[in-house]
Amino acid sequence: MGRQGRSERFFGAVAGSPVVRRVVKMLPVTLIAVGFAFDVLTPPSFTGSPFFSAAPLIAAPLFTLRWTVLTGVLATLAVVLLHLYNGTTVKVEALTELATVLTVSGLATLINVVVRRGTEQLASARGIAEAAQCAVLPTPAERIGGLHVSASYEAAQADAFIGGDLYAVQDTPYGVRLAVGDVRGKGLGAVEAVAVVLGAFREAAESEATLEGVAQRLERALAREGNRRDSLDAVEGFTTCVLGEIPSGAGVLRLVNRGHPEPLLLHADGALVVLAPTDPALPLGMGDLGGWPDRVQEWEFPAGATLLLYTDGLTEARDGAGVFYDPAARLRGRVFPGPDELLSALGSDVRRHTRGGATDDMALLALARPAEGQPERRRTVPVVPRGDGA
Repeated sequence: MGRQGRSERFFGAVAGSPVVRRVVKMLPVTLIAVGFAFDVLTPPSFTGSPFFSAAPLIAAPLFTLRWTVLTGVLATLAVVLLHLYNGTTVKVEALTELATVLTVSGLATLINVVVRRGTEQLASARGIAEAAQCAVLPTPAERIGGLHVSASYEAAQADAFIGGDLYAVQDTPYGVRLAVGDVRGKGLGAVEAVAVVLGAFREAAESEATLEGVAQRLERALAREGNRRDSLDAVEGFTTCVLGEIPSGAGVLRLVNRGHPEPLLLHADGALVVLAPTDPALPLGMGDLGGWPDRVQEWEFPAGATLLLYTDGLTEARDGAGVFYDPAARLRGRVFPGPDELLSALGSDVRRHTRGGATDDMALLALARPAEGQPERRRTVPVVPRGDGA
């Protein structure tokens, strides 16, 4: 993490302090009071005009239009009262000072209107981003096919809600099928590619008899979309992805890994297994570079175990010394009551590791096979934009 990133986190924490917020709220009135006292206690050749001019300018971006106008009125009244007190109301200096404060107050009012309009537009954009997130990447149900499910999406950029990471879980005639992936690229192009992959997965998961067939359907969907839109093929054309299948009541887990970080299987006793593919495969969208067939691998998925899938925003999270986060090392030996608690603890641990300085989005998906007698308690982890680095 560079010096600039550390400085941004420091000043962000300072700006978010309750004490600092209270001081800022009192600043316009304080400036008027200081200016008044300065003018009264100093010789007539000294003036508190700079304090009176600064007050409405500080109020403009921080307060409502009413309070900005009121601050300008108070500053103007202070100037008038001081000159009445000093008997200098008809002097050129007094009129110039009054005109200056009035002009600055008018500019402050205009600034306030512009800032408020921009804030409203930003709030609208955030609302649209949330709606897009829910439409493209809906939160999965709390229980699917007898499995407990939890998901979270943490954006690296503050106030961002959507990016190029994806996940999906659905119950199908072949068992619970899932996908976790990471689209190359950023911005709207990546979101479009996410929509293509998820749309193809939802259809293929219901109709394809094998995971290999699902993977090939996704491959063809990306190729078809790339041919239709050259920009998608050039920039967002490849997607790392893990496809999974958990047959109903079978106690097994099948995976196809297309160049994605290896999932983890956490057992009820704290043991952890890294589900690494025997034969590494190219990401989706790179089929033209090689013709390696997809190979399904199978692992035991016993009762009480939890499957964790994630994007590389987790493994590429670094601390101040540049050390990458290792989820297997951090989770091995730990036991969690359920997938919600796992994702909550994992997210908090990553934020501590990076001190809030994550540089990539992070999608997490956890599926737990409940043990016999496990209580029914559910809470789905929501989408979480990166905040103050807590």
